[in-house]
Amino acid sequence: MTDDQWMFKNLIMREIQFREAICEAMSEEMRRDESVFLLGEEVAEYNGAYKASKGMLDEFGAKRVIDTPIAELGFSGIAVGAAMNGLRPIVEFMTWNFAILAADQIINSAAKMLQMSGGQFNVPIVFRGPNGQAGQLAATHSQSFEAFYAHVPGLKVITPSNPYDAKGLLKAAIRDNDPVVFFESEKMYGDKGMVPDGEYILPIGVADIKREGTDVTLVSFGKIMKTALAAAEEAAKEGISMEVIDLRTIRPLDIDTIIQSVKKTNRLIILEESWPVASISTEIAYRVQRNAFDYLDAPIRRLTQTDTPFAFATTLIDAALPQVADVVRTAKEVCYKA
Repeated sequence: MTDDQWMFKNLIMREIQFREAICEAMSEEMRRDESVFLLGEEVAEYNGAYKASKGMLDEFGAKRVIDTPIAELGFSGIAVGAAMNGLRPIVEFMTWNFAILAADQIINSAAKMLQMSGGQFNVPIVFRGPNGQAGQLAATHSQSFEAFYAHVPGLKVITPSNPYDAKGLLKAAIRDNDPVVFFESEKMYGDKGMVPDGEYILPIGVADIKREGTDVTLVSFGKIMKTALAAAEEAAKEGISMEVIDLRTIRPLDIDTIIQSVKKTNRLIILEESWPVASISTEIAYRVQRNAFDYLDAPIRRLTQTDTPFAFATTLIDAALPQVADVVRTAKEVCYKA
């Protein structure tokens, strides 16, 4: 029995949507702690742009669920100041693409304040919203920002792939005393999954082995985990056993889980949705070759978005992103079965 199974064996499981898991996490933490509040574009009267805050205005009122103007830099700065003064804000961005405008507050204020103040000011704040491509939204609304924010000391970066992980990790993020960047996806809000009907929290910085295997380690995170798991199913038909690891947290990175898996499978593929240069896969590849080089029986491979801005045409969208067939082909190559 795994630790998760032991922890939840007495809890009732039910199937809910990703957006409902996010809403439950925020609502439970707001009931538990009056210092927690939510602000962002359309979070109140409209129940959230993607309905992730449905019903929260009715329950908590306009002082704790706050609609903001379309001014990401401004309301992020207000939230950072509130966190420095003892509150625990949750900032929702309609999309992380818009949060480029708030990067000054996230990077130069929230991330650095503890160090710049000599430990006098914690910034317990969560910045959350949808990340990455969501179909035909073209170049400026289809970017993945995990590596962008993981580059910054002082931030924790979380990217769940399912409702269960989303709820447990968001609750942990809200309770954390450091600033947390929390990535969701427009294409996951309607996804359903089994979630305990009761209190649970998942630790930040711990990856999860979603599927055990013996031939190849496949590391991924976020919504492209769907591609990873589908590829593992297809590879099994070809006689290749893939161990699939969901990072869940990008910073801090659970490199130990990856290395232990590589020591078993002797091969590594990293799958991610963002661009290849200075990517999460680049960092993982460096750390694995540094700490487990002698265990590798094939070169580390990575599959990422093409090194281009995202297109609008559906044919170009498919061409820009790694597909199941690409992962299976790469698995065959590292197993020398191609």
